[in-house]
Amino acid sequence: MKTLFEGTTIVCVRSGKTVAMAGDGQITLGSQIIKTNAKKVRKLYNEKVLAGFAGSTADAMTLLERFEERLEQCKGDLTRSAVELVRQWRLDKALRRLEAMMLVADAGATLLLSGAGDVFEPEGDVASIGSGSGYALAAARAFREATDWPVPRVAKRAIELASEICIYTDSVVTLEVLEE
Repeated sequence: MKTLFEGTTIVCVRSGKTVAMAGDGQITLGSQIIKTNAKKVRKLYNEKVLAGFAGSTADAMTLLERFEERLEQCKGDLTRSAVELVRQWRLDKALRRLEAMMLVADAGATLLLSGAGDVFEPEGDVASIGSGSGYALAAARAFREATDWPVPRVAKRAIELASEICIYTDSVVTLEVLEE
């Protein structure tokens, strides 16, 4: 199975008003691991929004900065900020070439953003992006169905399990949580 991005896994799990987003820390260059503790999940907009990114590091950081700007302009409105970012991403000649995806969430919604113009809310209470996303998604869904674990534990363990299968994902996990 070929994935669009090799080099990261991000998973977002929610239950009620609690949202947890976790990401691995591995950065690869070709066939070499060059960093194991990168922080690919962040809290934004007064710690009310979570954002995780997959893809080229420089491209993802550029998009993260642009998303932060949109959040400020839209006063924290997640959907409007996401739509504005993706519109700019598709129309701007320089941004159009960026190879990255983002998963963003607040207390009310989780959205997946791509350079293809996608802004959508994944079904259910789990979403993921990146090279190990299928593994993390399956693990998190199984834990949600079969356990009563809190969502931070589910998100962290899903990344750890993905790291045991995906060579582009490691078990150094960054976990951020929003609770209302």
